[in-house]
Amino acid sequence: MTDERRVEIEYCTQCRWLPRAAWLAQELLTTFEAELTELSLKPGKGGVFVVRVGDEVVWDRREQGFPEPTAVKRLVRDRVAPGKSLGHSDTPA
Repeated sequence: MTDERRVEIEYCTQCRWLPRAAWLAQELLTTFEAELTELSLKPGKGGVFVVRVGDEVVWDRREQGFPEPTAVKRLVRDRVAPGKSLGHSDTPA
């Protein structure tokens, strides 16, 4: 059974996207420190940059481009803490 409060960020090592993945991980851990059970960084190849909550892909760079942290925070919040306010991040774009 998959933990629906587990987040995985898969990033391309060939593209040197570790700093971007680590920054996004920090943003998510800071925002959801009590709600997440785990956040992992998964090295990948071929231009991958995918964010998963449990087994669900919530962001894929190939389809959506690089995410803004506020967009990913909303997607993660909707799955792990639907009642949580994100403050200014909840303001529509």
